[in-house]
Amino acid sequence: MKAKKKFTIPKNRIISFCNRWSVTEFSLFGSVLRDDFRPDSDVDVLLVIKPDAPIGLFELVDMQLELEKMFGRPVDLVEKEGLRNPYRRKEILRTAQVIYAAQ
Repeated sequence: MKAKKKFTIPKNRIISFCNRWSVTEFSLFGSVLRDDFRPDSDVDVLLVIKPDAPIGLFELVDMQLELEKMFGRPVDLVEKEGLRNPYRRKEILRTAQVIYAAQ
């Protein structure tokens, strides 16, 4: 998987992460997809988690830490369901690139 040729993550690692954490959709958004992505930029990740998954705050922190280790940089983890601000939601959903979607 490539995002603007500057950031490569093996898709098998994303699939493994999603299966382990009950993630049904994994997307990237923000600067990782644009030309302004820099070496010090964070990676914005949008997740859809199975409704019945036992994921709470502590699990979300563990997920974020795992992704930061995988990517080698800070991660801003956002749950699609948690996007309450209509303007932010519209912009994120308009620009997000789905990397993994469960079948």
